[in-house]
Amino acid sequence: MTVLSPRIYLASRSPRRRELLHQIHVNFELLVFRGGERADADVAEDALPGEPALDYVRRVARIKALGGAERVFLRRLVQHPVLAADTTLELDGEIIGKPRDAQDAAAILRRLSGRTHRVLTAVAVADEDRLEETLSASEVSFRELADEEIRRYVLTGEPMDKAGAYGIQGRAALFVREIRGSYTGIMGLPLYETGILLGRFGHVL
Repeated sequence: MTVLSPRIYLASRSPRRRELLHQIHVNFELLVFRGGERADADVAEDALPGEPALDYVRRVARIKALGGAERVFLRRLVQHPVLAADTTLELDGEIIGKPRDAQDAAAILRRLSGRTHRVLTAVAVADEDRLEETLSASEVSFRELADEEIRRYVLTGEPMDKAGAYGIQGRAALFVREIRGSYTGIMGLPLYETGILLGRFGHVL
């Protein structure tokens, strides 16, 4: 008899997080929030004034997980843990999120050129009874980037939905001189830490 692993809900639109969960054979269902002008206010990702990057990323992951658990209850869905994550970059103590447009993406990449920044990914898992969370912090060093290669990279569209305006799993891997930390954390879901959290909710990998 085949025994299926316990199912979880993934409260994220990120295709990278879906790919990473598939990689470790986690059985999940998407639990999406409303986006655009009708976005759910209780899971807003705006940073608070003066909020440190570390506090910001943890807070957003928590509210996504708790908001997801509440929606499981309100929608009368089958009860399973809700996994949520949030990723941001920190440079000079500043939060670097997703670019607003192509011009902003190019400006972000020029700031990262030849420098080392931190990538912070917080992961939270919640159900009707409890919340567990963890954090992955990694350092990424970029080589010097020429304006022309920044322009070409922005034209691919790859930077537009990613914190820090790049995806290490894509063409921007050419920019990375060194990483210290979790490669999957930089992608958006640190698998080592995620496995530990899911284990606390009885999910055997």
